Amino acid sequence: MSTAAPALPPLHRLPVTPAQPPHPTTLPDGTPAWLVTRYHDVRQTLTDPRFTRGDLATVGTPGGGADVSSNPASMFNQDGPEHRRLRSTVQRAFTARAIAGWQPWVAEGVQQAVDALAAGGTPADLVTAFTRPVPFAVTSRLMGLDGDGPDRLDEQRLRRWTRAILADGTPADGGDATDGALDPAEALAEYAAYTGELIARRRHHPGEDLVSRLVQAADQDGDVPEESLVYLVCGLTASGNESVTGALGNALVYLLGERPEDWPRLADPDTTERVTERLLHFIPLGDDEATTRRATEPVDLGGVHIPAGAVLAVSLGSANRDAAVFPDGLDAGLDHPLPAPTLAFSAGPHYCLGAWRMRLEMRESLRRLATALPGLRLTTPVDRLTWQLGTTTRSPAQLPVTW
Repeated sequence: MSTAAPALPPLHRLPVTPAQPPHPTTLPDGTPAWLVTRYHDVRQTLTDPRFTRGDLATVGTPGGGADVSSNPASMFNQDGPEHRRLRSTVQRAFTARAIAGWQPWVAEGVQQAVDALAAGGTPADLVTAFTRPVPFAVTSRLMGLDGDGPDRLDEQRLRRWTRAILADGTPADGGDATDGALDPAEALAEYAAYTGELIARRRHHPGEDLVSRLVQAADQDGDVPEESLVYLVCGLTASGNESVTGALGNALVYLLGERPEDWPRLADPDTTERVTERLLHFIPLGDDEATTRRATEPVDLGGVHIPAGAVLAVSLGSANRDAAVFPDGLDAGLDHPLPAPTLAFSAGPHYCLGAWRMRLEMRESLRRLATALPGLRLTTPVDRLTWQLGTTTRSPAQLPVTW
């Protein structure tokens, strides 16, 4: 694959539509819609049951969009009783006790990656040495895919499948030849077959991993379609892994590129917790942070009448930069607490199931990196970085550093 052209700005410098009352717009596929940008309007749209997602799987993006957002089997594209049943099943697997039990080995895995990075010396590339290995190690252990049997999943296969499930139709620049050239449809079929076999094995031989917990919860509930369960495991494995890689890489671009004087401060756990929340809030995962909803009845939204049946384009990026709610912006004190909950992970019934993981890995990674390498710095200017493209997330293809 070719190397991405260094013409794109980092995600934290992307312009967003200013927060303003809902107003008419047109989606990329020509669908008329109402653009929703203000924080409180966006939050209402995401939490009000009169706005639904269920019939919008292929609305808004030419060609139907990435499989992760357009597949009807995805929980993202379900609403009502079916969505509540599936969501309830998943939440039974993500208990507070389970998450608490995962935290120590996540921290251990991050520390091992930090130690390996430091031992390897300089120069180094944080993408190949850190932002990809850390999420993959967590994904592998969390889903029970790190053994020596038929469930074992290597990073090359997961990357190939991830690029298929998250493909947004743009050229896949910034990759490398190891990603493989399998057709996206073939890759998705291969991924679904692997996951179906994985689920079958976990039914007969459950473990302590997340896949086993999801299968047990689904079978106990008895009304979760097998297709939905397969797609759920596929999505949690691929999207969770790639989202953390992107968020961590983009955070490091900002911190090392524009706030190097603040980097050593992240060795303090309390500081890192507040910094993590601000970074996840202000730095989007991709170039397009809009999601769509449909009004099932007439609704007054921010003083604007939205007719029944209307499609809404909901901008999370604009809402998170609404100056009426977040006047400080990204470049204020890095450890200033947010004045309102972030919408980076959505809100309401479609709140991101992996938010806990994103926060945990980001926190542990930044704190342990800053502790071990307080002199960490980029050796390539931000405006010359290349980008991994072709999926719904965008992250640096390389992060050359020294210390």
